[in-house]
Amino acid sequence: MAAANGGAGAALFSEEELREVSGLRRGEDFVEMTCGCTSHRYGDAVGRLRVFASGDLEISCECTPGCREDKLTPAAFEKHSGKETAGKWRNTIWVMVQGEKVPLSKTALLKYYYLAHKSGNGSHKGRSGRPSHRDEFIRCTRCGKERRFRLRSKEECRVYHDAFIKLNWTCADLTTDRVTCDEEEERASRKVLRGCSRATSCSGCMKCVCFGCETCRFKDCDCQTCVDFYRNSKE
Repeated sequence: MAAANGGAGAALFSEEELREVSGLRRGEDFVEMTCGCTSHRYGDAVGRLRVFASGDLEISCECTPGCREDKLTPAAFEKHSGKETAGKWRNTIWVMVQGEKVPLSKTALLKYYYLAHKSGNGSHKGRSGRPSHRDEFIRCTRCGKERRFRLRSKEECRVYHDAFIKLNWTCADLTTDRVTCDEEEERASRKVLRGCSRATSCSGCMKCVCFGCETCRFKDCDCQTCVDFYRNSKE
């Protein structure tokens, strides 16, 4: 079992839970291993599964040398593989354990996924009990300056989300603060303060980094991130 030492990722699962899992790698906040999904028509589609403590699951597909599908949800990977009975990814996506294909449902790898959905689809709760999101920045494509977005409410999350998916976002699009390209960018010392309830200068932790919840994902948005979130939450 090949494993690289990591930070938080090293403590997500015990050695027993990951014993003999093929292609194992431990990152800063995740564990990663070889996975796959088998179609009767197309055979095995192989990928790399990342499991985060937040409950999020990401798969980078390696079905062919030129495949560029990255950060797929399990449901999207199952569909991409051509699996005939889509919608049962817990049982159709497998990892290799002791040389055998073992469905995710029969491993310990889904324990954070189940915990996140039990507590509200992976929401990160702040002191108020509502989902907590750190401030984010987007760089203006005209002046090159980064602008801050507060994400304390669903409305603020939507403003950031729409700006993030806009290819040529500029300061003029930021209607909430009416910032222009002529205004100075925040100092670097100020940028590190992003609203984490754990530490004022947190660089990212499970209390302020959200990978998707009902506050920052939108049913009426047709971007792939939102579509995958709501598709996954129903399965």
